Amino acid sequence: MTRMRLSKTGISPAGDRRHFLRALAAGGAALLPGCSAPPRGTAVPLGSTTRATVLGVPNERFFPFYGTDPLEAEFAAAGDRLRQAQGLAPGTLLPEVQLLAVSGGGENGAFGAGLLCGWSEYGNRPVFELVTGVSTGALTAPFAYLGSAYDPQLRAVYTDMDVSRVLEKRGLTAALWDDAMADNSPLFKTISVYLNEAMLAALANSYNGGRLLLIGTSDIDAQQPVIWNIGAIAKSGHPRALDTIRRILLASAAVPGAFPPTLFDVTVDGVAYQEMHVDGGAFAQAFLYPAAMTRQRRKQMAGGKPVVPAKAYVIRNGRLDPEWASTERTTMGIASRAISTMIAASGLNDVIRMYNTTQRDGIDYNLAYIGTDFTMKLPSPFDQDFMRALFDYGYQRARRGYNWAKTPPI
Repeated sequence: MTRMRLSKTGISPAGDRRHFLRALAAGGAALLPGCSAPPRGTAVPLGSTTRATVLGVPNERFFPFYGTDPLEAEFAAAGDRLRQAQGLAPGTLLPEVQLLAVSGGGENGAFGAGLLCGWSEYGNRPVFELVTGVSTGALTAPFAYLGSAYDPQLRAVYTDMDVSRVLEKRGLTAALWDDAMADNSPLFKTISVYLNEAMLAALANSYNGGRLLLIGTSDIDAQQPVIWNIGAIAKSGHPRALDTIRRILLASAAVPGAFPPTLFDVTVDGVAYQEMHVDGGAFAQAFLYPAAMTRQRRKQMAGGKPVVPAKAYVIRNGRLDPEWASTERTTMGIASRAISTMIAASGLNDVIRMYNTTQRDGIDYNLAYIGTDFTMKLPSPFDQDFMRALFDYGYQRARRGYNWAKTPPI
């Protein structure tokens, strides 16, 4: 949940922070010799990242930094299943496909949830052939993927949520000797309430129909973004499929330093290792597809050949204008403000990147974000009154017919 405020911790914003942390840890070790960091398994060796598997499902996840061929093959296979589901002959040009990207934003995820529910009431919310999610967007994405029938659950997640269902605070020594300032096991329990066996079956059924649900996390050992193929995992029938999907959603929302990373037991050539995954927003707060994937589409367009029409919707769970604040002249105050500035800039860059990619690929672009007319301030993390007000803000605008922006506001 990318926008969670870290008012009690400091994280240095530059590459030299590792030296600062080492020095800090060394000083702490002298004072607290009996303490040690939480244990973990052996990390996947350098060069073996793409061969590591969690469940042994061949298409369970993708590593876009290593090339897009596997993901392109997955999109092609989904197109074949979609044709079959719609009774179209193999190779037939598909009708317009609908794409949805839901961004990170912490408590601001209530905006996207409200928008989706209001959109259902307005009556023209499409069935999405592709849904992607990162961070809080990863918590929204499965409900958006399964359609309006899951609006009651989506509403409950963001209007019944309070801090007790997300985290448990840890002591001050957690900054040195633990893996985060808070424990996110309450969030895992919340995810597990909604993501049950019935929902797992629905995810698998939607995947069989040619639709994709992709969730982003960050493998911080390998410094790689990872795109998880949730429908394929659900369809696999693996006994750990449900638990794995729950853990993927937890990992995608695990803000480094604030929440613990999620550890995945993997194997490489039969040898056991362990990966450490955190918030997908470490690489991108929202995504549709890797830009390199659509080379063939662009060739067809350049040659005057028809391509599958597509419409992309991007829900940015945040504002896109600068949020003014008086910064305290303290280490914590400056570091916290710098981090929030980098997050805001990253979110804007993602919106612009997706706009440029869709324009290049001939895809209709539609953007929703929190406007300047929402003026309520967040009083504390995951404040229920704030989230309910923001949900209603998105809901009321969508139920009247949302005015989607056709370009980023720059």
